[in-house]
Amino acid sequence: MSELSPAAQAVWNAAYNTPEDCSYEHDLAAALRAAADQVAPLGYEDVWTDGRILQYEKRDPVREKLLAIADELEAQ
Repeated sequence: MSELSPAAQAVWNAAYNTPEDCSYEHDLAAALRAAADQVAPLGYEDVWTDGRILQYEKRDPVREKLLAIADELEAQ
């Protein structure tokens, strides 16, 4: 196999390194979660409210869709 980019390697590792007793759906879900981390990493934004800084997760619709597919596969 040729050398993979870091992003592709992360997806490969996630799918390949799941426990052997896991189903194929679990492997696919792990790969999708790794792809979501590479394509749309979880971010945080600071928001001023009443003079305080609150930190919250910035939601990315692409990330959310990929993670929803992974959840569905793991539920099988």
